[in-house]
Amino acid sequence: MNDRIQLLGLPLDPVDLGGALDWAGARLSGGEPAQIVTLNPELVVRSRRDAKLHRAISAAELVTADGVGIVWAARRLCNLELPGRVTGVDLTTALLEHFGERLRVFFLGGKPGVAATAAARAASLWNTKVAGVQHGYFDDEETVVRAVRASGADLLLAGLGERQETFLHRHKQELGVPLSIGVGGTLDVLSGRVRRMPAWSQRLGLEWLLRVGGDPKRWPRALRLARFVLLVEAARRRGGCCGR
Repeated sequence: MNDRIQLLGLPLDPVDLGGALDWAGARLSGGEPAQIVTLNPELVVRSRRDAKLHRAISAAELVTADGVGIVWAARRLCNLELPGRVTGVDLTTALLEHFGERLRVFFLGGKPGVAATAAARAASLWNTKVAGVQHGYFDDEETVVRAVRASGADLLLAGLGERQETFLHRHKQELGVPLSIGVGGTLDVLSGRVRRMPAWSQRLGLEWLLRVGGDPKRWPRALRLARFVLLVEAARRRGGCCGR
């Protein structure tokens, strides 16, 4: 991406959903395997202490602004108004809807049964061709990698929690999939087990707040967001932390 910037030491591509969809479509047509990271404040904070995660994000071929905090940080540090957020669930849905039956997808992650249900719903809604499914509770990575490679998938949706970016980065070449995306809880949404927050909360960028507030298990994520704000303000005091 020619317009890529560096935000707090990590790459960020200022694209909207349409631009990300066009970019992904070009990658799906072939070439070297590519990875998309949808960047949020939590990833930024974790990458400060996790060198493998930092390398995975830095090496991703496309990094989009997932969280509203990233949009705010780009404005605060770079005086850059991003064209919009590109979340994992929005990009996934757009890809499945746009490419329909032309797309062979491997659904990887979630609790047992989630990936299979998400795949079945995608097939029903968009005629998606299901290349394979695998839940996220596995220890033998090599067996999973071989299964994905043998599936002939065009797109790998990996909802593996905190390990998804490093898993995709580590096995990118072995997986042999044209395009891989770490999609977080998107498979839960696709499966129907988790509902998206109201449209108004998405427009205002408050979806994360409603989720965190309604689930005590997510409260540590709020602490990471607070650390992210402190990182941004510290960088601003040093004169900014943004470059091309």
